[in-house]
Amino acid sequence: MNSNSTKLPYIGVDIGGSHITAAHVDANTFKVIENTLKRERVASRDSAEVILQSWLNVLSSLILRENSENTKIGIAMPGPFDYEKGISMMQNQEKYDALYGLNVKEILAKRLEIAEEDIVFINDAEAFLRGELAAGAAADMERAIGITLGTGLGSTSNGSGVTVDMNWAFHPFKDSIAEEYISTRWFLRKYKEITGEEVKNVEVLLEVADIAVKNEIFEEFSDNLSIFLNDFIAQEKPQVVVIGGNIAKTWDHFIESLKVKITDKTVLIRQSKMWEDAALVGAANALV
Repeated sequence: MNSNSTKLPYIGVDIGGSHITAAHVDANTFKVIENTLKRERVASRDSAEVILQSWLNVLSSLILRENSENTKIGIAMPGPFDYEKGISMMQNQEKYDALYGLNVKEILAKRLEIAEEDIVFINDAEAFLRGELAAGAAADMERAIGITLGTGLGSTSNGSGVTVDMNWAFHPFKDSIAEEYISTRWFLRKYKEITGEEVKNVEVLLEVADIAVKNEIFEEFSDNLSIFLNDFIAQEKPQVVVIGGNIAKTWDHFIESLKVKITDKTVLIRQSKMWEDAALVGAANALV
């Protein structure tokens, strides 16, 4: 911690497509403080005021004021977003369109009655890896890659010495981009291709698919993920790859096959230890 760090706990925030989660994070240990976690659903397709009020409901309940000092707020946010200025650039993504072009940092600071410099925005994939490096599955390593598998594909690395969003979701892959083959929608598309049936998510797929279908789908998924990771590992040269997101919770269905297909056997492949806490801690870590 540096000498300018707050004596109060930080507020770590994770904003997703349909929710806001926030909690106090200990400014010294980078652990989420138990019993402070707040979560609220957000109508991300509604008006700017409805969206911002949901965020404010959560944030205002966590603000601490002591000795003329405010708790500092680190916010993990999906892109596109001007993280330095705090301006939303999301448009035509079926979420947060109403915030397009708004200086969210300025609005939140004014409504929460805190200084703008007490609010920091960070990319959500970057926050995930920062959290795992600070207190999770990569805490014992210096160089790491973070991958989040879910509705989208998050990819971040600290191979350059600084943790940055690599945005490999849009990396050319087969006949499209990586995210089309390594995400929830690929699983749903593949299941329909094999069975002719539709399922709403991977969790349901696991419940209804027979063993042969599950094995076929996860074997192909491990192929896709290994191709992606082998290229990413070759470029970034990490000691460990940390995998999080909802699809990582199906770990036992793909990890052994994936490890066999990873070319560099010196690289460890680890499941997230922190899950949702990773983004909260990583966002708080950006305040240091």
